[in-house]
Amino acid sequence: MTHFDASIAEQIWDMKYRFKDGDGSPIDGTVEDSWHRIAGALASVESLPEKWEKAFFEALSDFKFLPAGRITAGAGTERSVTLFNCFVMGTIPDSMGGIFDMLKEAALTMQQGGGIGYDFSTIRPSGAKVKGVAADASGPLSFMDVWDSMCRTIMSAGSRRGAMMATMRCDHPDIAKFIIAKRDPARLRMFNVSVLVTDEFMDAVKANGPWDLIFEGEVYQTVNALELWDQIMSSTFEFAEPGVIFIDRINKANNLNYCETISATNPCGEQPLPPYGACLLGSINLARLVSKPFEKGASLDEIGMDNLVKIAVRMMDNVVDVSRFPLEAQAREAKQKRRIGLGVTGLADALLMVGLRYGSEEAALKTEQWMHQIARAAYLASVDLAKEKGAFPLFDPQGYLSSGAMQEMDTDVRNAIEKHGIRNALLTSVAPTGTISLYAGNVSSGIEPVFAYAYTRKVLQKDGSRTEEEVVDYAVQMWRDKMGEAELPDHFVNAQTLAPLDHVRMQAAAQKWVDSSISKTINCPEDISFEAFKDVYMAAWDQGCKGCTTYRPNAVTGSVLSVLETSEKAPEVDSGADVVYISEPLNRPEALEGQTYKVKWPDSEHAIYITVNDLVLNGHRRPFEVFINSKNMEHFAWTVALTRMISAVFRRGGDVSFVVEELKAVFDPRGGAWLEGKYIPSILAAIGGVIEEHMVNTGFILGKGMGLKTDPKAEVVNLSQSRSMSCSSCGQFEMRMAEGCMTCANCGYSKCG
Repeated sequence: MTHFDASIAEQIWDMKYRFKDGDGSPIDGTVEDSWHRIAGALASVESLPEKWEKAFFEALSDFKFLPAGRITAGAGTERSVTLFNCFVMGTIPDSMGGIFDMLKEAALTMQQGGGIGYDFSTIRPSGAKVKGVAADASGPLSFMDVWDSMCRTIMSAGSRRGAMMATMRCDHPDIAKFIIAKRDPARLRMFNVSVLVTDEFMDAVKANGPWDLIFEGEVYQTVNALELWDQIMSSTFEFAEPGVIFIDRINKANNLNYCETISATNPCGEQPLPPYGACLLGSINLARLVSKPFEKGASLDEIGMDNLVKIAVRMMDNVVDVSRFPLEAQAREAKQKRRIGLGVTGLADALLMVGLRYGSEEAALKTEQWMHQIARAAYLASVDLAKEKGAFPLFDPQGYLSSGAMQEMDTDVRNAIEKHGIRNALLTSVAPTGTISLYAGNVSSGIEPVFAYAYTRKVLQKDGSRTEEEVVDYAVQMWRDKMGEAELPDHFVNAQTLAPLDHVRMQAAAQKWVDSSISKTINCPEDISFEAFKDVYMAAWDQGCKGCTTYRPNAVTGSVLSVLETSEKAPEVDSGADVVYISEPLNRPEALEGQTYKVKWPDSEHAIYITVNDLVLNGHRRPFEVFINSKNMEHFAWTVALTRMISAVFRRGGDVSFVVEELKAVFDPRGGAWLEGKYIPSILAAIGGVIEEHMVNTGFILGKGMGLKTDPKAEVVNLSQSRSMSCSSCGQFEMRMAEGCMTCANCGYSKCG
């Protein structure tokens, strides 16, 4: 078996990519078996399959070319799965029937494992008149709640976790509501959200001018552009969302702007796509292509990279023909344009090996050179495929070569395209590679900096015990192997010490030669000023980026796995600290102040009555107990259990507002209901909403979806200084933000799927 550089790599392979039968018995005996499986499947459409299977296997060996996870896990298994990672769905019609047709298509796509992106700008704003009905529109946010519930339902049925991206134009009348939608921690948990920012809007921001909010030609409101921009920045500063997508820049640079308009992206943002577009992803592992690492004359093997890119383009083009698609419209779109997204991983490690500091001007220049070489090699490879197999069906030489992106391409490449056509409409993208980077020996992810030189992870053994092991960055381990205990050179930097504007410089350098986009997170320190934070986004705009995603750890978004400045290792988490013991439950006085609320659930004959009683401490009211009653005996057992559990939590004191968040996040697979113009995913969510309303009315919390106002009895335990948020897959406190997605360093789980 090929040597894995760390046991985490073997564990990731076994858990996520190894082909197994229905009872879990391995079919792939070794990782070479997996590579043969993938190579054979992708070569099956060739006229000389044996020749190309050998070439494809060589590209996969030693983790030089890393197809995206769905290809690695699904190719050659004959299972009814898509090999495409994500999709942008069709344009949402502004009608009830059309909206729910789109919802059905989204469910079918998610059922096969595809993440989805949607533009909700096409739905009329809240309060707008609905023709033919004596009612006002509920607006796009209400339908996003329905999509969110659908995604949870699909997940509950055992399908691969869902991921969704919602976009909205900066001139939509409901944009202010969209910007703050995720401030409620129980709302839209299955969505990433981004604002589609136009060139005209950025001009208005810089001019501090007026900005019209419009739907179908009607101006609903005129606001100040800079104030709206500051609202976006404020929400992102405090809550890490929404992201920003420079949509006009994307459409102007699109090779296909003569035959498509883009208004949405996949969940992590690296693939802006038209309706029914799909992202097909793979990465060149730059860390495996450096000759003489850490030595004088260290350099990237440019000839080897050109050859690898040529094979990778052919492999990915074949995926279009091999893959299944959830919808016929998606298959048609993919085959008409044959769009692929070839990117890189291990960039930061490669820079370290050749002696460059990630984020420096020299490193940015080298990144631009490498990405230019990859783009050039990819386009020439696609031209060669066009000579052999034909250009993509919608290829139009005049329209294609007049796009903004092609104006920058080398003259000989343009001439070759004009003469022979090109097989793939777009070729380059930088996707999140968190899991496959771990699988490849913990190389640095995508174009991100090294996150941590080393960290400790807990490994579950077969006997149920846990052991600890050190996970070391690929380049750092190579340095140790070569230099022993020698101190790391000064050019070694990681995400903890990098200035935000250095991140922007690297993203802009890579973007110049990426025809789609880049999934990247710009990490900002918690104490960054709001003005400096805004400067990051303006720098991304000024330097030609197609979008910007930041992450600033704070009490709302959580911290990230941190690294001590004086150590190569991340701080170890004592498992004994996972349980926090506080004082005995609060004593109940004979009389309490309270309020009773009535909830009428549509499919229940009898109403539910919820009583919340409060304890008054030092003049402050705090929830102490809950009673839930109904004549409907169907709910008797769980209402009694819920009453006891919530009351037990309340009596422990402290910040118990999380109870509301958990209840509001519960969804019913049978469907929720509309209450007072808002979609509620379950009865339990409705109960959570009532308790939240009570907490707001009594002053216990600041407002809906907001934090604790005051609690003199709370015992504050600050864990965010030493650990990250817990992973919903493995439970370890090793979640970190990278490439636009919360990703677990322990098991490879990614929110983006």
